[in-house]
Parts: sequence; structure tokens; C-alpha cells
Amino acid sequence: MKRSFSDGIALKKYHGQNFLRDHSVVLSMLTAVDIKNKSVFEIGCGDGFLTREILAQSPARLWVFEIDKEWADKVAQDFSAFTGLTMFNTNVLDVDFSTFDADAPWILLSNLPYHVATPILKKVHANRDKISEGVVMVQEEVAQKILKTRGRGYGYISLFFQYYFEWKLLVKVPPTAFFPPPKVHSRLLYFKPKRDLAAIPDEVGFWKFIKLCFSQPRRTLKNNLEQTHFDLTKVPEKFSKLRAQQMSMTDLLELWAEFCK
Repeated sequence: MKRSFSDGIALKKYHGQNFLRDHSVVLSMLTAVDIKNKSVFEIGCGDGFLTREILAQSPARLWVFEIDKEWADKVAQDFSAFTGLTMFNTNVLDVDFSTFDADAPWILLSNLPYHVATPILKKVHANRDKISEGVVMVQEEVAQKILKTRGRGYGYISLFFQYYFEWKLLVKVPPTAFFPPPKVHSRLLYFKPKRDLAAIPDEVGFWKFIKLCFSQPRRTLKNNLEQTHFDLTKVPEKFSKLRAQQMSMTDLLELWAEFCK
């Protein structure tokens, strides 16, 4: 049986639709950033529960990206009186962010579709020069993985997103805050892109290297790299018996510098 709201629009499981229903969570999002007279974008508006509250804060403009045409049309109609609202019935992963340039910087506020949260955050990373800050909802497990600094769950995702962004854990959100309720807890995350980062030699190669280092987390770093082209004689003795999960970003950059010589 399809679940639907009173307006008869069915929820589509393949879009990962779990609609927020807790005003206190929205308040936590909106108190973390100042959006008055700012450029704001939202990903996945659903029925407009968050959209309504964003518009009430008087942003200069609000761009909404909603993949479900039925909900995109309804929200656009419901809030047609707000001249600053622009609705895009499209997958944000397909959007050319050069269209954001004229009105940058932007603030992102979103209850991210959980099944594509990481790809969307990668898209945000690729366009971080246009974004000043934001608050997103993700699964609790994903939030903790992003903020990990050691041990189980620490890995490529942690290092990548911590290197490029500042993060802050906000409220933990129970399944009961949504309709239909998901099977997991969620978390609000505040983020802000870091500026003036030191360049990493062969940056693309470095992140491929990091993935190799964590390919089998319980193995030592040298064991994970033994079938690669890297010259393991360059691994400093202090790192030779460590797992990647025991190494900081500083350690891994130091090792990378040895391989780049």
C-alpha cells in the first residue's frame, strides 16, 4: 500500500522520502545560520515543511531542488506568493553549479535524501567556493563517520570531509520526527568550507592513495599497499606497523610527501 498525505500525493520509496514533522528540529537548523537577505538553497523539499520556515526568515532568494515533480509542483504553487522562491524539478546531482555564481555565496539547508547523502556532499565539496555554510540532516551513522578521528568507522570519508570543511554536531533526531519514520536515528550537521588550504601535491592521487590505505581497515598500512606501485621502503619506521585507522591526516600527508619525492 502506498502511503500518502491528505492531498493524495503518494510517497515514493525509491526517492527516500521521509518527511520532517518536528518544528523543534527546524528551529535548530535555522538558529545555526543567519539567512536573512542571503542566498539559500534547499535539496529535497518534500511537502515544504522546511521550505515554509526558510521563507519566513526572509532570505534574498531560495532555490529549491526537488526530484519528485508532484511535490515540486505543489510546493511551487503553495508558496507562489514568495517572489524569491525558484523551484527546480531536477536531481541536484545533475545541476551545473555555475548558475550559482551570480548570487554567491549560498547557504544550504536540507534534510538530505539518505541514500544519496554522500554524493550530494561530494557535489557540495566540488562547489564549496560558492557556499558559505549550511546545515544538513544525515543518518546518525554517517554523521559520526564524517567526524571520526581514529578507530572503527574512521577512514576516507572522515579524512576527506574534515580536510575541506569545519563540522559541528547539532541535535540528534529520532525516527519519530519524520513521516514515515525511518529505521535509524538522524543528526543535524553544521558545516563551513575551510578557506586558504595548503595545496596537496597531486591532490587527486592523494585521495586515491587514502582509499588504498583503508581498503582493508584491520590490516596494516604496509599490507594494504604491498600490491600497489608504491615503494614501501619509503615508509618511515614509525608508520611501518600501524593501521591507517591509527594515523592522523598529518601522518598520512607526511607519508604521501615521502612517496612524492
